[in-house]
Amino acid sequence: MNYRKYIKQLMAFMSLLLLLMSAKGQEMKPLTLQEAIDLGVKNSKQLRLNKAKIDESIAYTKEAEDRRLPDASISGSYLRFNKPDVKLKTAAADSAGGASASFSQALYGMANVSLPLFTGMKIKYGIESARYLEQATRLDAANDKEEIVLNTIASYINLYKANAAAKLVQENLVQSRKRDEDFSNLEKNGLLARNDLLKSQLETSNFELALVDAQNSIRLAMVNMNLLLGLPESTNLLLDSASIIRPAELKTILEYEALADQNRKDVQAITYRQKAADAAIKVARGDYYPNIALTGGLVAVNIPDFLSVTNAVNVGLGVKYDLASLWKTKSKIQQAEARKQQVQVNEEMLNDQIRFSINKAYNDYLSGLKRIEVYRKAVDQASENYRISKNKYDNNVLLLTDLLDTDVEQLRTKLNLEIAKADAELAYFTLQPTTG
Repeated sequence: MNYRKYIKQLMAFMSLLLLLMSAKGQEMKPLTLQEAIDLGVKNSKQLRLNKAKIDESIAYTKEAEDRRLPDASISGSYLRFNKPDVKLKTAAADSAGGASASFSQALYGMANVSLPLFTGMKIKYGIESARYLEQATRLDAANDKEEIVLNTIASYINLYKANAAAKLVQENLVQSRKRDEDFSNLEKNGLLARNDLLKSQLETSNFELALVDAQNSIRLAMVNMNLLLGLPESTNLLLDSASIIRPAELKTILEYEALADQNRKDVQAITYRQKAADAAIKVARGDYYPNIALTGGLVAVNIPDFLSVTNAVNVGLGVKYDLASLWKTKSKIQQAEARKQQVQVNEEMLNDQIRFSINKAYNDYLSGLKRIEVYRKAVDQASENYRISKNKYDNNVLLLTDLLDTDVEQLRTKLNLEIAKADAELAYFTLQPTTG
């Protein structure tokens, strides 16, 4: 009996059994590209953070609007005295030679209401600024959503690339092992030099190492995808390659740039930030003007055995002007104007970045199409080259080393073609959110 052959068959059976048990324990989850995008948006931590930022901006706007409402306060005190000497300075007291009183405690309370009538337009422009910033925050969240969609697409395509590479390496590994078996039989019958068998087995080992690397890339890409989608890390995803087929239409760069100017959420957000900066300058200038408010209040005083005041209602008009604003407000205005300049520069930088991103994605897509065309020809050429080399080797007119080189080149061209296809898809999908 050939014990070596028996052991190999037993190991192959055990490996297949373990693979089936593993597949049974970890079911595959079918996932289309659209389903991945929906999960990515639904479970995004960044979008949850943005929701909190929007809530904060809404509350800030409400706070600015509440400054139009009246301020109201109530205060009161209870005082103890150590035998004060109190003399009343009234006409009746003066004619009687003066009057004095003694008391040891006092109570008083006050209620005040103040309604702002004019604050140098600071309340009005403060509300405007808050509303503009709130809208900018909402647009930032919408822009982050588009980036999350793009990241999901990129992760999906990267996982697809890793699976495609592993599949090709696995196919070549199966062929290489079959060749090793054939060569082993020839070597046993003295029809093949052992050196050629070792060369063939060495290439098989290289394929096995390449498969290990490819499977590791799949695992890492799978974990990244699961974390991005909010799924358990160990989830096995079964991708639908048909769901990432791109549409055929393609616009010009100028058309894409025009779309970006109209639809990009970050461009719209920075426009609102400019308006908020303008309003902030007007708020700072409001310090030059006085504050006018309608005031009212109620005072109550009780000093036992001496004085009692009730129902002392007062209404008036209050004016307040901070003289220090004449020399302090200028610096506040300069700060507000500097912040506006920063927003303007950020807008210019954003426009440059958008145009560069559009051109890069556009040219990446076009060059990707050209690479696909070239690699398709290369695959046909490599396959034909391997067929011719195999015939020459079978007829003993070609060295085994040369045959193995053509086999490796055939695998390399197939991998390049699959990667080029995936990269072209990614470039196309990148171009869409780049233009808004």
